[in-house]
Amino acid sequence: MTVSEKFQVVIPKEVRESLTIKPGQKLEVIVHRGRAEFIPIRNIKQMRGFLRGIDTSVQRDKDRV
Repeated sequence: MTVSEKFQVVIPKEVRESLTIKPGQKLEVIVHRGRAEFIPIRNIKQMRGFLRGIDTSVQRDKDRV
């Protein structure tokens, strides 16, 4: 990627498709340990069911049951 004179970058097509990023969609930017992470902000309706199939079993100590 290259940063333009206006500090703009183009997200590669493969990344846009894998994250289902659409034109005009908002992204949150988090700076962590010298790098920037761009996280798509999803509509709450799009989040429905995204945890389906997650393993909810947790091993606990015997005194924590």
